Amino acid sequence: MKRSKVLILGVCMALVLSLLAACSKDNTKNNASGSSSEPSESQQATGSASQSSKEVKITFFNTSAEINTVFENLFKVYKQEHPNVTVELIPTPIGGAQIEKFQSLIASGNPATVANLDAGTIFQYKDKFLDLESDKAKYEELALPGAIDGALLDGKFIGVPYSAQGYGLLYNKRVVEEVIGGAFDPSTIQTRSDLETLFKKIEATDKAPVIIHGADWSLGAHYLGLAYSLQTNDIEKNRQFVEDVKNGTVDLSTNEAFNGLMDTFDMLKKYNARKSDPLVADYNKDSADFAKGEAAFYFMGDWSWAVIGTLEGRDKDFGILPVPISDNATDFGNSQVAYTEPKLFAIDNSGSTPEQQEAAKALIEWMITSEASQKAIIGESGLAMPYKNLKVESTNPMSSAISKYVADGKTINIGVINYLPSDYWAKTGASMQKYLVSKLDRAGFTKEVQDYWKSTAGK
Repeated sequence: MKRSKVLILGVCMALVLSLLAACSKDNTKNNASGSSSEPSESQQATGSASQSSKEVKITFFNTSAEINTVFENLFKVYKQEHPNVTVELIPTPIGGAQIEKFQSLIASGNPATVANLDAGTIFQYKDKFLDLESDKAKYEELALPGAIDGALLDGKFIGVPYSAQGYGLLYNKRVVEEVIGGAFDPSTIQTRSDLETLFKKIEATDKAPVIIHGADWSLGAHYLGLAYSLQTNDIEKNRQFVEDVKNGTVDLSTNEAFNGLMDTFDMLKKYNARKSDPLVADYNKDSADFAKGEAAFYFMGDWSWAVIGTLEGRDKDFGILPVPISDNATDFGNSQVAYTEPKLFAIDNSGSTPEQQEAAKALIEWMITSEASQKAIIGESGLAMPYKNLKVESTNPMSSAISKYVADGKTINIGVINYLPSDYWAKTGASMQKYLVSKLDRAGFTKEVQDYWKSTAGK
């Protein structure tokens, strides 16, 4: 009996020694490969989801179509840094059935884990997305003043802003300065007449004064969308204006901002480089022709740098003008550019697992804070990010020009569009296309737009 106890004790001690040896061996192996108990900066930035050894696959639905390739390459970098997480890009074409594709994923019960969408679409489907209130303070600390407040939808934080964009009349500095014979000061263009005077000078040199991109999203969302934001610089008052249009208590045909905007559009049509075939709407060609000096101005936004910045033989210097809506220089809109945080990253809460949601949170934080992501979003794509202490400087002269308007407080808050129906730009954009090719006169166009809004009353 005594001997048995001694034998058992010996066996136990051997097992303990064996375990200690194994642990020592593992520690030696880890130390040799550079591992330590302290998490790396990358691990700290991406939270517990990426530190788990469990394999997680998430999908990323992208409507910033001009940078599909940028995101695809970025997710490969993320995979290298986080081997247990696979991010699959779901791309969409520029302006092509993006919302329909998103809706089909929702309807199929297979929603994307992360969706990069217009804020208005996120608002429309707000019940499908994860409440990010617990992360709000963290992003407020990272962001520029007001950036997170600007991303709130009915006061709720359900989408993380990743870019800040502006739009108006982009100009090719070389072309304009060759025409006027000296340095161009954009502040000299304060009215519609000022702009037309310059257009006439450009046209006299056999250059095209302006390119109007004929796609419904450009015409319906960006151009006509200004009509709802030019009423005041208060989102809530502009929301009420849209409700009044829906209910028929506001008549667009007598609205000063609406008519001023359309009077300017008539002038742009007159000098449009594409007037012989205005609905071709080739985004790459329009951007390239403008960048190479085939036209002096281009109604577009700073996001076009994703195309322009990659071109060989392009001009180097570009700027932006507001779209003047009257001949009174002090009218709101004549000296302000449209500015917004147009896209938000939102996390699915209708079909994704908790593990996928945590992995999505980690991915989004990495996309905001990591140098690799900032190089891709700012350096390659030329987008501005509304955050402090960025590790990468912008190479986009258009964003830099818009930043000056922002710094001077000369912006149009276009946040009202976040609360408009998801089809507003397609429906009213189709009406704008008819007006662009003169299939509708002003009265017919205005009626068609008003009829659309009346059809949405109560929705």
